[in-house]
Amino acid sequence: MGFTGVKRLKSKPRGELVAALDIGTTKIVCFIARIDDAGEPRIIGIGHQVSKGLRAGAIVDMEAAETAIAHAVHAAEQMAGETVREVIVNLSGGHPSSQTLSVDVSIAGHAVSDADLRRVLRAHTQAEVPSDSRILHAIPVNYTIDGNTGIRDPRGMFGDRLGVNLHVVTAALSPLRNLQTCIHRCHLEVETFVVSPYAAGMAALVSDEMDLGCTVIDMGGGTTGISVFLDGRMVFADCIPCGGVHVTNDIARGLTTPVAQAERMKTLYGSCTPSVSDERELIDVPQVGEDEPSQANHVPRSLLTGIIQPRIEEIFELVRSRLEASGFDKAAGRRVVLTGGASQLTGVRDLAQLVLDKQVRQGRPIGLPGLAEATGGPAFSTATGLLLHAVRNQGDLALGGGGGGEEEPAAGVWSRLGGWFRDNL
Repeated sequence: MGFTGVKRLKSKPRGELVAALDIGTTKIVCFIARIDDAGEPRIIGIGHQVSKGLRAGAIVDMEAAETAIAHAVHAAEQMAGETVREVIVNLSGGHPSSQTLSVDVSIAGHAVSDADLRRVLRAHTQAEVPSDSRILHAIPVNYTIDGNTGIRDPRGMFGDRLGVNLHVVTAALSPLRNLQTCIHRCHLEVETFVVSPYAAGMAALVSDEMDLGCTVIDMGGGTTGISVFLDGRMVFADCIPCGGVHVTNDIARGLTTPVAQAERMKTLYGSCTPSVSDERELIDVPQVGEDEPSQANHVPRSLLTGIIQPRIEEIFELVRSRLEASGFDKAAGRRVVLTGGASQLTGVRDLAQLVLDKQVRQGRPIGLPGLAEATGGPAFSTATGLLLHAVRNQGDLALGGGGGGEEEPAAGVWSRLGGWFRDNL
């Protein structure tokens, strides 16, 4: 089947169910939440499954991926006592690409209305979206009136010309098609796609970090996502096809041990930074093909650190080069938030500070009722952020221009720019 697009996000009324599906290279997580009286999602069901059939965030075995997704969703439905039909899905692969578009229109001196917002947003027909890509996000970053910048909501203001800077995130069509097909085979509809670092940032950042400037590094199993937030909006997104799985594979190759044992050693003894006791501390390394425990190698812990550190350094160096190339390295300030499962490795924060020369903290999901301690760690930031995106949406045009909650501007922009919603209009 072809890629048919997704429905427009609608505001969620009190009591409605919302489901988030985080499909990663190493794990699949399904959160089901109900919108409470305050308009916030309260988690009522959680499903967690080892991921199969994915590599670097993209599906490589449709049947295996379908089975894993179905099991995760079923577990969440059983816990919630509900059945879901639509899910909000992350995209951790697909080669996301960011671009900022600018346009302005005449408003002839009258007060800016909703119709003027629709008109200026529809004027983005000059966006060059390749035929093999689709738009995921179209976020108004900044409005201008007669050259005056920094306007978040221009409605009711007077001027001669109204302009907008729009952050557009596109992704390759083939991974989207494969992902949507796999989810359809689980008898589910995709409500919308969200790039993983966007969702992770919404879950792990506090409002001051979003406003003042912050870089989010979402360290997953197969990919490392990057997003930059400024003035309360995401202004840049990117993805590096390298993550925790690559560290595990390096250990398995370097110590000739099974992958499962390499993952165990990484979790129990792994570190990004050497310590004085590493040379004296010996760890058992079961060898590939050897069944007898007596055949295990005994190697100093420093050897394990020596394998892990170069790979994590490489990831942060790639992040630094992507940020510098984007031009948002300085705009994002000196604040970095690390999240994702691979960010829990010992010493990763210190290494990030050293390579990036920025202030680094580890981020985890914050401010979501019903989130158990076992699922409240950095590995669950993306799944949590998908739920938050459903109700807050941070000004994404899926809910209308200027964050006003109107749906018509979204329909105009998305249909003109990317053709996402033609089947639903």
